Amino acid sequence: MSLQLTGTIKLIGDVQTFDSGFRKVEFVITTNDEKYPQDVKFEISQDKVDDFLKYNKVGACVDVDFNVRGNEYNSKYYVNLSAWKVFKSDANKPATDIGVPVEELATDDLPF
Repeated sequence: MSLQLTGTIKLIGDVQTFDSGFRKVEFVITTNDEKYPQDVKFEISQDKVDDFLKYNKVGACVDVDFNVRGNEYNSKYYVNLSAWKVFKSDANKPATDIGVPVEELATDDLPF
């Protein structure tokens, strides 16, 4: 199951490296478009860790594509939100900005 959430990065944890060679970093985003903003914790792992740390900073508005992962250990159930793509969000851009000045759209040399 793949989902997406938009928010502002609130916290980026330290890189965790395990004996098996598995690496991950946990980060928290605060949702932007809700009446009651939520702090949501994600994890990103393996080869995506370096790119995540290189391109993302606390305070950045991002879109996070993630999968919901669940498992059972010793009769207890755990859920992780596993991010696989994090990119800068367009949520802060004004809706009226289309990138073309109005003067360029209004010309007298129309073909009809």
